[in-house]
Amino acid sequence: MRERLYSVLRFILSFFGSIFSTITLGVAVVALTIGAVFWMYGRDLPSHESLAQYQPPTISRIYSGEGQLIDEFAEERRLFTPSHEIPALVKQAFISAEDKNFYSHAGYDARGIAAAAIEAVRSRGSNVRGASTITQQVMKNFLLSGDRKAERKIKEIILATRLEETLDKDRILELYLNEIFLGQNSYGVAAASQTYFNKTLGELAPHEAATLASMPKAPSDYHPVRRKDRLLARRNYVLREMYENGYISEDVYKVEVEQPLRSVQNGDFESFRTALPPRDYFTDEIRRQLSQDFGEGEFFTGGFTVRATIDEEMQTEAALAMRKGLEKYDRSRGIWKGTGVTLTEEELASEETWREALGQADVSRDIDLGGKWLPAVVLTVADRSLTVGVEGVAETGSVPRSDIKWMKGNFKDNFTRGDVVLVRAEMKDDAFSHWSLRQVPEVQGGFVAMDVNTGRVLAMQGGFSYQHSVFNRATQAQRQPGSSFKPFVYAAALDSGYSPATIIVDAPIEINTPQGLWRPKNSSNKFYGPTPLRTGIEMSRNLMTIRLAQEVGMPVVAGYAERFGVYDNMGTYLANSLGAEETTLYKMVAAYAMFANGGQRVQPTLVDRIQDRFGKTIYRHDDRDCVDCAVASLEPGRAPRIVADREQVMDPITAYQLTSMMKGVVDRGTASSVINLPVPTAGKTGTTNDSRDVWFVGFTSNIVAGCYMGFDQPRPMGRGAYGGTMCGPVFQQFMTKAVEKFGGGPFEVPEGGHFIKIDRYTGAPLPDDASGAYVVAEYFRDGAEPIFGMTFDGGFAMGSSLPLIEEVEQSGRKVTTSSGGTAVLGPKASFGTISSGGLY
Repeated sequence: MRERLYSVLRFILSFFGSIFSTITLGVAVVALTIGAVFWMYGRDLPSHESLAQYQPPTISRIYSGEGQLIDEFAEERRLFTPSHEIPALVKQAFISAEDKNFYSHAGYDARGIAAAAIEAVRSRGSNVRGASTITQQVMKNFLLSGDRKAERKIKEIILATRLEETLDKDRILELYLNEIFLGQNSYGVAAASQTYFNKTLGELAPHEAATLASMPKAPSDYHPVRRKDRLLARRNYVLREMYENGYISEDVYKVEVEQPLRSVQNGDFESFRTALPPRDYFTDEIRRQLSQDFGEGEFFTGGFTVRATIDEEMQTEAALAMRKGLEKYDRSRGIWKGTGVTLTEEELASEETWREALGQADVSRDIDLGGKWLPAVVLTVADRSLTVGVEGVAETGSVPRSDIKWMKGNFKDNFTRGDVVLVRAEMKDDAFSHWSLRQVPEVQGGFVAMDVNTGRVLAMQGGFSYQHSVFNRATQAQRQPGSSFKPFVYAAALDSGYSPATIIVDAPIEINTPQGLWRPKNSSNKFYGPTPLRTGIEMSRNLMTIRLAQEVGMPVVAGYAERFGVYDNMGTYLANSLGAEETTLYKMVAAYAMFANGGQRVQPTLVDRIQDRFGKTIYRHDDRDCVDCAVASLEPGRAPRIVADREQVMDPITAYQLTSMMKGVVDRGTASSVINLPVPTAGKTGTTNDSRDVWFVGFTSNIVAGCYMGFDQPRPMGRGAYGGTMCGPVFQQFMTKAVEKFGGGPFEVPEGGHFIKIDRYTGAPLPDDASGAYVVAEYFRDGAEPIFGMTFDGGFAMGSSLPLIEEVEQSGRKVTTSSGGTAVLGPKASFGTISSGGLY
């Protein structure tokens, strides 16, 4: 009996031992298999340790001097927020939605993975869910691809486990909440909060935090407008999870779950973008320059905080003045060009369809000139009016025939049904009167204003409308400056021993060139004989300038132009003394600033300061030394001493002499009819051959500004187009406001000189008590008494073979006009009459 019992017992032990051995062996095999799999996939994985130093791509933002956000640039719209600044409510919402065991697991959730696997088997692969923890999602987003493969999942678990050993939970959650894509080009919770609710993270209510936490699963499937019901259901699920996890009370849950789903996209909140002005030439130029300095990738992802030099009031005035000048010229031509956009009859079928099509029309919406310009579509064309549908205006309106009196032709000649146009509301007695047709001019131009002492650009306008054309004509357009270049010739002469009273011959010149005979002329087609240097610049005499350039030497003139930054390597051709070589308005204005500040080097800048994402200043334009700023207290009435170590590019006396001569341009010269400011003002006009380019650059004691106008593809602008008549009024309008804001005063007279009264017509010295319109006080260097009466001709003879203006009639031929009169046609045009010479 006992033996049978032992036998049975041995059998049972043997049986269960076999089972145990089998199970143990199976577990070992499975463990070895799993270990082998993880070892195999764990090789050559990306380094998870790099996340400890990870800096996510963030927005670079540009602020005005007053601290107002004016633009932002980013590849991924992300506002990085440290973990300690993210409210607990936001963290709890995402943990409830994505990984409720986040603070307890070791990087992966085995139960979640098993449940997902069982669900996949049951549904035969039709319902495959991720079951990824937040740590796993961090690894997927940063180091792995997003494909749904077992291989990727294994790598994800391995890296998640390693990451948990490297970083604490708050740092992992920080990476997740700043990196995750939440739709609408928003990366991270801070940017998404602004995008969907126009709120900071601290302003979010629980139901709004739950809405954001609903997005990571599939932002496109939870759109707040197109998939509103689905998003609402998901939001309520997250709120319930927050309640069940103990993050919100039952009372809060009941209140929050009843809240409507509100968003910027649904029109419930104003978009944060409405607080941003439309992008313009100023901020885009900052983008262009900083992308060149730091690299485009670093600028768009580095999270820079840029303090711009822009003065928003002056920028508005610059845009207004420039647009007004361009539109005035455009209307004088009487040509209607329109927008070039026309809606089809299908799009015009109903008000709903044409409004939708008009909203998508690619036309400018950033123009404010006498009122906001709005897109509109022509609905009907009658003899005496147009009926238009205006974007954002409920009722249709009309354009009367009287509104197009500036235009050649009539309504039926210029318009067809469906044309997209721009209109402006016209008011009468403070009430709406009618819609007025407007168009972006074909002629374009640029404007720049800056501080003469610091080079800080206060305003920049690169064209009529940034949305119409992003090409910045202030910094990118290479154009001939014409006579606005002449001050550099005179600067070279004054530094070479000439004086404002030096006599230069104003007489015909002819020069043999490889291209033919060059015969430059004055703009008046007249010659005035021996004339003082001052008059030559005041009246913009071409022939005097050429003779002076020949006397001084074009290599010397070129050296001055390069020293002032107008050119990098100027050609030493005489025609270039008249501004034939191309440069930019930006460079010209910066060079004129050096005339105004006594000849000191100016580095123009659009940026005062740049800080990196951590708030460290990495660039500051103002490098002057404040000697007394460290002193605890100063004597009453004593200001801190600011020491500037700027290069002197021109003798201060030369700078003052030149400034005085250019003041004469404004007082009685080529700009006297258009420039009239309450403070001393100097400047120079410029007009090229056939009026292809017109300029005016001028300055007061503290502000320098310049204007350029011309067609993008250079062609004549017609009779009456001059630097004074076109750009002068733009300068006048802008500087009137600038003087009101910044003031101005007499130009500073440097030491080391003395005044002598001169006859400005003959250059002869006058007694100290002389007075009258012909008298001007010139400033001369001490110890270098001028020699009066000496005449310079540049080595060009005044032979009788050179034709005077009267001889053109003799060499021409008489013809009978259509009215029966007679006219004289000049000889056939030659190189000398159409070359770069003759700029004025």
